[in-house]
Amino acid sequence: MSEMCKTAVIGDSASVSGFAALGLSVFRETEAEKISKLIHRLAANGFGVIYITEPAAALADEAIKKYRSRKLPAIVLIPAIDGNTGEGMRGLHRAVEKAVGSDILN
Repeated sequence: MSEMCKTAVIGDSASVSGFAALGLSVFRETEAEKISKLIHRLAANGFGVIYITEPAAALADEAIKKYRSRKLPAIVLIPAIDGNTGEGMRGLHRAVEKAVGSDILN
């Protein structure tokens, strides 16, 4: 049996708290420098997937760019309760289309 991939969620408390019920590691963070350091720490500690709210991602753009060309961790933008740009949903549609061959979310 293969080992499960560790998954984290980063963002403001209101947007990410519910993910704890799913067994994901939740990090309630809204400060740019702390978010960037957290991304690097999670990557170094074997997290394979990092979900991050759009507003949090906007604060840590350089840290996220470092991992874009790497296989792991996959950093996936997700909508937040407030302050969405739509990039999270566009990224989710692209990821689904890449995985299954068509955008089944539309």
